[in-house]
Parts: sequence; C-alpha cells; structure tokens
Amino acid sequence: MSVAKKDSLELYRTRKAINTLATKEGSHTELITIYVPPGKQISDALNLLREEYGTATNIKSNVTRKNVLDAIVKAQQKLKLFKDPGEKGLVIFCGALPQEDSGPGTERMESWVIIPPEPIRIFLYRCDSRFHTEHLQEMLREKETYGIMLIDASNATIATLTGKHLNIIREMTSGVGGKTRAGGQSARRYERLREMQLNEYFTRAGAHANEILLPIDNLKGIILGGPGPTKYDFQKGDYLNYQLKNKLLDVVDTAYVEEQGVKEVVEKAPEIMKKVRYVEEKQIMQKFLFEVGHDTGLITYGEAEVRKALQGGQVRMLLISEALDMQRVTIKCSACNSQQQETVKTINLQTFAQSLTGKPCLKCTAPSLTVFEKIDLIDDLAQLAEYSNTDVEVISTETEEGQMLKSAFGGLAALLRFKIQ
Repeated sequence: MSVAKKDSLELYRTRKAINTLATKEGSHTELITIYVPPGKQISDALNLLREEYGTATNIKSNVTRKNVLDAIVKAQQKLKLFKDPGEKGLVIFCGALPQEDSGPGTERMESWVIIPPEPIRIFLYRCDSRFHTEHLQEMLREKETYGIMLIDASNATIATLTGKHLNIIREMTSGVGGKTRAGGQSARRYERLREMQLNEYFTRAGAHANEILLPIDNLKGIILGGPGPTKYDFQKGDYLNYQLKNKLLDVVDTAYVEEQGVKEVVEKAPEIMKKVRYVEEKQIMQKFLFEVGHDTGLITYGEAEVRKALQGGQVRMLLISEALDMQRVTIKCSACNSQQQETVKTINLQTFAQSLTGKPCLKCTAPSLTVFEKIDLIDDLAQLAEYSNTDVEVISTETEEGQMLKSAFGGLAALLRFKIQ
C-alpha cells in the first residue's frame, strides 16, 4: 500500500484512538501521560519517570499510590521498546481504568503508544484523572485552507475551504446599476457613473476579502471566479492586498456567484486543490459511482461481498465510511474450542455478549459460547487489504457522495481489479 493511500486510514486510526483516550477517566489522579519529542533521548524520559516514581511513593492513598506506581512502571516498559522517539516523537498513556463490563470497583491497567501525526515539540509528564490529549487533538485539526472569492457586477461571495469543511463567510450586493442607461442621461455620463460605482464596489469587496483572508495563517491559496469578465477587471485592479494577490492560484468561470458558484469552483478546480481532502473524497466516490452507473462489473459493496473480494485479491481500492462503527467478533465455544465470527454494531456489543448465555454451540450444542476476541471492522478489513496490496480510503460523511456510501452502500464498497466471475 502506498504511503499516500495509507494517509486516510492512518489518520482515521490516530483520530479514533485519540478521541477514545480523551473520554477516559480514572477514579483518582492516577492516569499517566508522557510526551517525548524527536531528538530527546529515551534515557531522559526514563530518568524523568524514575524521579516521578520516587515522588509517587509519598501518595497517602494505598490504592492511588499502587495505581500510579504501576502506571509509571508500565510506561517505562513501553519506552524501553524504542531506541529513540523517531522523527515525530512518542506519546504514551498508561493508567488503571474502571471496567464497565466487570462490575463496579473493577479496574484494569491499560496502556497506549501513539505515534503523532506530526512532530511534537514538548517534553511533558502529567499524572491526572484524565489523559492529556489536547496537544494531539490540535495536530488533527485540518491545516490547509483555501480562499474562494466569486464576483460579478451584481454580487460577491467569499468562502473558505479547510480540509473537508466549506464555509460561506460573506455575501454582498454591488448596488451597481445595469448597463442599460436611465432615460435622459447621456451614454458617456452614465458609463462614467457606472465605472465609479463598480470601483467603489470592487474596493468594498476587496476590503472584505482582506479582512477575512489575511488573518488566516495557513492560507494555501486563493481561487477567483464568477460569470463574465467582471472577475478579470477585479483581478487587474489593486483591490486585494498584495499578499493575497501573490496567493492567487487561478481564475475560473462559474455560472453562479452565490453558494452554488462556490461549489462549482470546488468541482472545477480539483487540480488546484488536490491536497484538500474534500475534493479527493469526491473524486474517489465519483469514480465508484461512475462504475455503478455504467454497470461495468468492476465494483462490489456490502460487507460479505467486499470481504469475499478482498480474500480473493480482487479489490483495487477499498472504500470505508468513517461512520462504520462496527466490530468483528470472534465467538468461541469453551467445550469444543470451535470458533465463528459475526459483525456487530459497537453500540450493541454488550447486549450481544449477554445474548450468548445459554445459547447452544452450532458444532457440539453445548451452551458454552463467549466473546473470545473483537476488532474494529475497519481495522479487520484494512488488514485483509494489506495482505493483497489493496489501497484503502476512509471516506467522511461530509460530502453528498460520502453520505451516499454510508446510506446506500452500507458504508463498505470496493473498486475491483477485474470482474468477478
């Protein structure tokens, strides 16, 4: 699987892990967070943990003291697995967490190692009743922003596109009269008045664009659009701040100036904004929908069909909705050791486990079934994809096409290398 194609899957996994960690709460101040930046020695982090271990021995509560000391030891064990923090650094979370499925008062030591999505810049140790994920969550915020400005003689619209998020910020009217002059006025005089009105309108529109777009630190570029020649007149003038003019990527024709026109820009300029996930996802899904519409036989969808195609090495690209919140559950019979697998919604997992009580095994009929193992369905299918060198794309639900993948195709689809016989 190519690095570029792994990005959406890796980002999904990292985001899901961090969001899960952010919801964890300890019974007391006993959850350990340690950030080790690139360039820092693992020995420095181990020395810090040794010092904290000494401090923690003074905790009065026997239970809290034991949990903190155990968490520090677990963090040390995790750190010793690495020679160095790597190019991006390491973040380790350890702590005793309440177990909902084991009755009240039951805790279990859990630990996670996160490779951050970009290099971390802090060396941090915290012992708290929660894990400190805020530095990682900040990294996951979409960083690339594009400005979109549409203008004609009547209206102007300013929008931003950040990752998958399209935001219409300002819409304005020009107040400029039409080209047909009022009765009794000379053509020349009317034209001069109209040019003055246009200049005032362009100045006002440029001021709004400067006010909105200049403060954006991560502004990658601006696309100017609109119907007719007005956009070129605006472009030639000194209405935009020179910093914004230097970021002008392209001027495109649109049929509209309002929100529909902004969406036209997104559709018409994918080569300009190819790094923006919003466009990437639409392009991927449109390829899939083209195959669906033309009945080429080069797609399949639904879990059973996709799984079969993956196992047969037939899948070129696996499409998974990030809204697919399901688990692949392995059920084991303790009497005959036979196993079977089922897919269960995460929200129904506990009820499903309880429903196995007293249920007979299909092989030996003994009522001895239990949940032996569970794995996130996305991770389960991604593993199958890796075995056959299949590209994986995790698709959000923030585009119409992404919503369609979730609702019409069950959140799972595949583009095939060849037709299934």
